[in-house]
Amino acid sequence: MRMPRFLQRHAVLIEPFLGNSSTGPLYGPAVEVRGLLEQKTRLVRNAAGEQVTSSSTFRAPLETVAPAKSRVQLPDGRKTTVIAAVRQDGAGLPVPDHLEVQLQ
Repeated sequence: MRMPRFLQRHAVLIEPFLGNSSTGPLYGPAVEVRGLLEQKTRLVRNAAGEQVTSSSTFRAPLETVAPAKSRVQLPDGRKTTVIAAVRQDGAGLPVPDHLEVQLQ
C-alpha cells in the first residue's frame, strides 16, 4: 500500500549523497519530497552499527532516494544529514509502505 497523500504533510529538500571525490562529498540535485516529519530525539544505529542521536525522522514514499550522508533541508530551513534510511514495507498488509529517514 502506497503512503497516503494525507500523511504527506511536510516538504523537505533532499540532496542525495553520491560519494566522495578528491575535493569532498558529491551530492545530486536537490529534490523536494513530501512526507511526514516527526521532530523527536531518539537513539538509532548508523551504517557502522554505532548508536547515534537522531533529532528527527522523516517518513517518505518508498521510492524516495535518501542514502546515508545525504543533505536534507527541513521546512523550517534547518539543514541536517541522513543517518540511515530504512525501508518499511508492509508486504501486502494494509499499512503504508514508506522509507523511514533518520536525521541528525
